Amino acid sequence: MHWIALQPQPEAGELSLPDAQAALGWWALQFTPKVAQLGEALVLEVSASERLWGGRQALVQHIFKENKPVAGVLIAQGATSLIALARLQAPELAHAAPDDLPLDALAAAAPHLATLARLGCTRWGQLRALPRGGVARRWGAPLLAALDQAYGHQSEVYPWLVLPEVFEAQLELIAQVETAPALLFGARRLLQQLRVWLQLRQSGVLALSLRWTLDARRHTATEGELVLRTAEPMLDMGHLERLLGEHLARVTLPAPAQYLHLRTLETQKLGGTRASLLPEDQRPGDKLVHLLERLSARLGRHQVLQWQACADHRPENMQTWLPVMNDSKLIAGSAINTPARDLKGLKTPQNLKNPAVALPVADVAVTPGQALWPTWLLVPPLKLFVQHQQPHYQGALTLLSGPQRMETGWWGAQDFALRDYFVACSEQSALLWIYRERLGGAQGGSDWYLQGVFA
Repeated sequence: MHWIALQPQPEAGELSLPDAQAALGWWALQFTPKVAQLGEALVLEVSASERLWGGRQALVQHIFKENKPVAGVLIAQGATSLIALARLQAPELAHAAPDDLPLDALAAAAPHLATLARLGCTRWGQLRALPRGGVARRWGAPLLAALDQAYGHQSEVYPWLVLPEVFEAQLELIAQVETAPALLFGARRLLQQLRVWLQLRQSGVLALSLRWTLDARRHTATEGELVLRTAEPMLDMGHLERLLGEHLARVTLPAPAQYLHLRTLETQKLGGTRASLLPEDQRPGDKLVHLLERLSARLGRHQVLQWQACADHRPENMQTWLPVMNDSKLIAGSAINTPARDLKGLKTPQNLKNPAVALPVADVAVTPGQALWPTWLLVPPLKLFVQHQQPHYQGALTLLSGPQRMETGWWGAQDFALRDYFVACSEQSALLWIYRERLGGAQGGSDWYLQGVFA
């Protein structure tokens, strides 16, 4: 058996002692599942994990040298947990023999220190030399049991530390923070704790909440909250930090903030990663998902759009533009046959006087009749001037092919469509895609519309 004792010494501006113990305990779980909290210290039993780390010496070096979530940590080790805890008391006890350890480092002896000192017992070895029967009658069996545990003659049983199902951590800020972007400095420390928790649970975060408590002396709201969602399970704290920075840059604090609270809302188990030896699979830089998330956070969710096909025969309803990032995931990961009735109210990009959108030629099954469809559509279709039942656009149009008949929608509904499509051109225009309403126009004739242009 080999035990290591850790005692956090949080400095000013760091985590409180309970939070420091929790963060240090989660960090220690990566080395061994046997971690217990005893008072203000933590004890680790590492003998069962030594082989996984290449031996005891290698494991101890990892624990001593790896970056810890708390800046100041006292470390000691011993054959039992009580020996390791006793050696935490002073640096000169780091290599002291168990018989030479002071009695005040044994918690069970604390109520009897004055009496033991009058008997000349100030060390573990001196107490151990006393008759066991007399010690049990005068000071009770718990003192003997603790002494037996300290020397390894009795097993040590502790309630082992278990990770919580939901990550929650709070941080008291060094000083009141006046601006939201400055909260990122404190949030960075909480994200490091989150990374340890996620690694131990082999999970990635999909949604988290950053909440801040405001100065209660101000006559404003008492707290604020920012909910951050990602498109895929995330373990990259650098990306989460950049996302938080983009969102916090758009937040205004009505009063100075004093506390930060980070909590996970949704997590997901991570699958195994695949490594490839092919150069084309080893692309440097950020993932496309990460770039889209940052752009959506910086520009606004409705400013970063992507095309999505819809199950509708009308050309203008065969596609729509949706935010790349919706409330919980990438639109790219959802089905492409969203009903058109669920897409009402969404706007198309208004970057042209007559906005045009690309038809999904490569993603929709193309029939021989549909092979004549144009690359670009006008939104909305342009009503054409008709003279002597002949449509005009930059001159009289000559019909080259058609009709291609289309009937769709519900009878009596406003979106009902009954059209004949033609490919047409004039002396001054390119190839155009026009259609005629078969239900008749306002003057008893047929209304003609320009809907597409061939590239």
